[in-house]
Amino acid sequence: MKKIKFLILLFCLAFGYVNSSAQELPNIIIIYADDVGYGDLSCYNDRSAYKTPRLDKMARQGVRFTDAHSPSTICSPSRYGLLSGQQIYRSTGGGGGAFEGPGGPSYLKPGQLTIADMLRNKGYRTGVFGKWHVGLSWFDKDNKRLEGGFDNSLLIDYEKSTPLIDGPNQRGFDESFITPNCPTTDPLYIYIENGMVPIPASQRHKQENLPNPGGKWRWDNDEGWMAPGYNFIEADLLFYNKTREFITEHRNNTPDKPFFAIFSTQIAHAPVLPAPEFNGATKAGPRGDFMWELDVLVGRVLDLVKELGIDNNTLIIFNADNGAETVHVDWMRQDFGHDPSGGWRGMKRDGWEGGHRVPFIVRWPGKFPEGLVSDQMINSTDIFATLASIVGYKLKDEEATDSFDMLPAMLGTQEEAKLIRPHLLTQSFRGQFQIRKGSWKYLDHIGSGGNDYDRGNLVKYALPETAVGATGQLYNLTDDPGERKNLFFTEAAKRKELQDLLEQLKSSGRSAPKNREPLGIKKIYELSILEK
Repeated sequence: MKKIKFLILLFCLAFGYVNSSAQELPNIIIIYADDVGYGDLSCYNDRSAYKTPRLDKMARQGVRFTDAHSPSTICSPSRYGLLSGQQIYRSTGGGGGAFEGPGGPSYLKPGQLTIADMLRNKGYRTGVFGKWHVGLSWFDKDNKRLEGGFDNSLLIDYEKSTPLIDGPNQRGFDESFITPNCPTTDPLYIYIENGMVPIPASQRHKQENLPNPGGKWRWDNDEGWMAPGYNFIEADLLFYNKTREFITEHRNNTPDKPFFAIFSTQIAHAPVLPAPEFNGATKAGPRGDFMWELDVLVGRVLDLVKELGIDNNTLIIFNADNGAETVHVDWMRQDFGHDPSGGWRGMKRDGWEGGHRVPFIVRWPGKFPEGLVSDQMINSTDIFATLASIVGYKLKDEEATDSFDMLPAMLGTQEEAKLIRPHLLTQSFRGQFQIRKGSWKYLDHIGSGGNDYDRGNLVKYALPETAVGATGQLYNLTDDPGERKNLFFTEAAKRKELQDLLEQLKSSGRSAPKNREPLGIKKIYELSILEK
């Protein structure tokens, strides 16, 4: 059998079926979800209050990671990590907040290689559709750059501000249709298409104007300035339609050229606003319906590539920017017995696992094995180096400095016992670091690093401190997955080892290895043929 496979491989090589030209590279789609916790998909949580059948099927047809993490526990720094392959620390020297109003400038610096730049250099047409939220530069009539804030939204001079100097089209994307901030949470509420604003913000948005089928679930819809006709309720349907148009038009016009698309949803960010067609779709309230909407949209992406005849040559990645929102975790636990954190301690903003351990599923028919469940540590920053490895782009040492090539884990060629990542960095809401090495996790701070567990609805989830006087936290996740017993003092040698490693990774400007060599599409074809 091996001899037959080898002969097939030689035939493919001889007749050009395996080469590294742009036409042979896979199309790539990233579906980037918002505030979706580890326990929010039924393939991760057998006690889920609802089902996510299309995502579950995607996992059965591909690779599902159980130890996947967002770079940060809030959205803007995590989105920077996805687009740059780096921790927000590399951009700001610390943490990074979530932008509101005309907040900026972009965390992505001029001249910095983005994931879209990298793929465009390999012949891809690139597009991003949905939530952007890594900062933009807006100017008033005197060319003064504006900061976030309620009143500043009305001071924008759109003629002077557009085309945007640090929008997606200046950061590697050929096509873009985005909102500057969280689409239904943070003003300013406008659409930006290819660096231009078709309709400026001129109307005052009031929360009372939104339909409110779920009562409390409308929480966190900030009042501010909006463009006339801005659609809060069907935001994700709009973003999907723009993604579909981009892919369809690309296939019609340039079918021999690969495409890269990011479908950046706002589900399940607050406020919970499922489109009307999804109301009542589950028995788990508005947020269950919202997650059902996300699952349906993932299914529509999967159906689209099949309809276009490109299923086998399209790599699809599903990932999330951080854990679930605090009140969402509390309400879903109390009202429906559903735990968005999937049993892990913490939630959005926290340095504990629930703040940054998220779903991560990849699917590439014929190349990635079906039904593989991987325990390899992986970060959203790793998408950058992994895609570079697929398309044969050799990253410079100063590029994507926190990105590891996880392709061997996706191909199923990596021994599970042999870690690709010797360590993992994450940052909490306040920019504080957490570092993993094997089963050991050190948090370079006391408390959550994000939420206040001394008041409000989080008091019930507070745990007693087991190392009084400690300046950080040390846990062994194998023995203590709930991060309950702080070993800061009792395992001082291990704590010192991780403290020293953290300082080294921060000061060196990188956590990824140097001299990364891409695997390349030719080798991937060889491996997939030989495995069959």
